[in-house]
Amino acid sequence: MSQELLNKVEQTCLKEEVPYFEIGDTVDVHCRILEGEKERIQVFTGVVIARSGSGTREMFSVRRIVQGQGVERKFPLHSPRIAKVEVKRAGETRRAKLYYLRDRVGKAVRLKERRIDKDKREALAAKAKKN
Repeated sequence: MSQELLNKVEQTCLKEEVPYFEIGDTVDVHCRILEGEKERIQVFTGVVIARSGSGTREMFSVRRIVQGQGVERKFPLHSPRIAKVEVKRAGETRRAKLYYLRDRVGKAVRLKERRIDKDKREALAAKAKKN
């Protein structure tokens, strides 16, 4: 009974439009930043190296290189602070977690590009939304 109640409460917090992206994809994460009374959007661009959790607790990690230093950020997928997530490039991977990219520098960080036509991407997104 309590699990059913928790699921119903979680449903109200979930976003309707969750973008479809996988591990290895290069994404732009648009974050809402509050500075006093003003609100602005800051874009964090990088490679998705991990996804974890489910429901309202689903998180994803994005890694990028800034001035030769690796920077990682974890974002809650259903947070109201995340304005949108845009997929810039689809990467081809054979792992669920790309932690091995932490040890790599320069061109070794690049991933092969996964070619997917628009119709197939939309079908995958619809399938992911169902589950």
